[in-house]
This record gives sequence, structure tokens and C-alpha cells, in this order.
Amino acid sequence: MASVTTDQPAPAHSAPPPPGRRFNRTLPQLACGLIAGVAWVVVYANLAGVANWAAYDLAGLTRGSHLASAVEFFVFEAPKVLMLLVLVVFGVGIVRSFFTPERTRKILAGRRESVGNVLAASLGIVTPFCSCSAVPLFIGFVTTGVPLGVTFSFLVSAPMVNEVALVLLFGLFGWKVAALYMSTGLLIAIGSGWTIGRLHLERHVEPWVYQVQAGRAPDESRLAWPDRVHAGADAVRDIVGKVWPYVLVGIAVGAGIHGYVPENFMAAIMGKSAWWAVPVAVLIGIPMYSNAAGIVPIVQALLAKGAALGTVLAFMMAVIGLSLPETIILRKVLRPPLIAAFVGIVGVGILIVGYVFNLVF
Repeated sequence: MASVTTDQPAPAHSAPPPPGRRFNRTLPQLACGLIAGVAWVVVYANLAGVANWAAYDLAGLTRGSHLASAVEFFVFEAPKVLMLLVLVVFGVGIVRSFFTPERTRKILAGRRESVGNVLAASLGIVTPFCSCSAVPLFIGFVTTGVPLGVTFSFLVSAPMVNEVALVLLFGLFGWKVAALYMSTGLLIAIGSGWTIGRLHLERHVEPWVYQVQAGRAPDESRLAWPDRVHAGADAVRDIVGKVWPYVLVGIAVGAGIHGYVPENFMAAIMGKSAWWAVPVAVLIGIPMYSNAAGIVPIVQALLAKGAALGTVLAFMMAVIGLSLPETIILRKVLRPPLIAAFVGIVGVGILIVGYVFNLVF
């Protein structure tokens, strides 16, 4: 029987297309993106006029009425917030293509703990994270040598100081409030991770976690720029596609507060004069299930009605930084004493931020 040779050259079609040809295929998409950007600016600049027209000319509502105030608020804020989300999530999606979970673990592994806390909290802002990914990320970090305290700095920062919260705060309140929120959130994340590291609570991690071998994910740090642009578009479809219902519900609640809730009522419940307002706001916020997209429009309405900035920020941080679903999911890898330490330390940090903001502003 004749032998079969295997020295045939590989077929030509198996080779990947040259980078130039791949880039040329993206040129029409870049042109569409430029046109979409110009349209975005034009629409965003005219939102106030459209909201006024919709409430008073189209709907025929009476100026100064509760319903008119609520409708105008909703028609103006809903497209504004969604447009800001699309823009910023696209940009952050591109940034995230440089910081995959695998690469983040490599950056943090082997760092000095003090440096690691700062770096982990900073990376938490731009690294993909949600409650459902808390367990695999925790396992991956711990099994690749990232200290427990550094891991918690990341776990606190990622949900609390995220691009959705920052863009909404910037769009609704300006850069000063957004910067203060980011800086205080990072301080809470760094301080919480450092404190947990000093307590040496590794024994309260479920033993099976240390027996898991961390898997390796493909390194996406060498993606071409067209691929990174596609990553930004994918982030918009994924994140905005998931949170837009929360955005609309949050804005609807905010519109109701804006139009119907008396100012004196909110000032009495969440004002500076009530010393108990900050801890009550944190206790109310922990069991709530929401995200930044749904809670920030409510924050705006509460502030407009006289609620204190520190109290409202403490409420928001508790909702998105100490959510009950994330705590339940983390129970798979953490024992109750470590979960209690995590919730208690972060909660104290949020209380401090609330009281400090109320004193300063």
C-alpha cells in the first residue's frame, strides 16, 4: 500500500487577512461613527427645547403644575442620560480592552500590599465587573497570589466607582461632584482593603478556593485598534442594553419626586439637621437591588427637593457598593465572619463620607 504524504502546503485561505485589508473594511464604519457623533452633539444640544415643547405644546400641560414639572423632567433627563451612557460606555469599552481580568490579575499579583491596594482600587474603575462575576474574579485573584486585602480593594471599587456612576454624576451635577464621588469611593476601597489585609482573615475564605487552579484567559492586550473600536461597540450593546430599563425606571421615580414631593418633606427626612439620616440611608440602601443607572436619577431628584448631599451619596454608595445580591453571591467563597467584616468596614467608610460631605457642603 502506498504511503500517504503529509507534506502538502497549507491552503492559502487559512492565513488571516493582512491588517491593512481588515482596516480598510472598517473605513465605512468609521465614517458612520463620525456622522453619528455629529448627530449626537446636535441632538444633545437641543434636549431642553424638545422637553419644553413636549410638555407644554405637544401635551398641552399647564406651566407650574406638578404633572408638567414631572413630564418635562422625564423627557429631558431620559435621552440625556442614555446619550451620555452610550458615549462614555463606548470610550470605557475601548479602555477595558487593555485591562482584561487575566491581565489585571497579572498586574496585581506579587505587588506590595500598600501599592496593590491603590492599584487595585484604580483598576476597578475600568475593569469589567458585576455581581455575577464576583466569585470567578475572587477565585482568580486569590489563586494567582493577589493578597486578600488587595482583592477586596478591587471588589469594593469595581461596582461602586464605575463609569456609569461617574458619567451620570458628571452629566447631572458637574465635574466637582463626580470627582468628589470618585475620590471618596477610591478612598473607601483602598481603606477597606488595607484594613481587611491587616486583620489577616484568610482563614475565613472557603478552603476549596485555594485548591482551584486559576485558568488562563487569552491575552487581548495586542488587539488592533479596529478591534478595540468593536470592543467599545460591544460594551454599548452589552451594558446600555442591560441598564436602560433601570435608567428609565430611575428617571420615572425621580420625575415623580421632582414633580410631587414637597421640598420641606425631603429636607426633614434626609437633611443635614437629622443626625440619624446618614445611617438610616445606608441601612435602607443595602438591601435594595439597583445599579448606578437606576439610582443616580433618584439622587438628583432627592437633592433638588432639599436632601443633603452627604446623606444622598451615602445612600447611593450603599445601594451600588453593598448590594445584597453581591453579598449573597460572595457567600459561595467567603465565610460569614469575613462577609461581616467586609460589610462593616465598607459601611463605616460610607458613613464617614456621608457625614463629611454634610459638614463641608
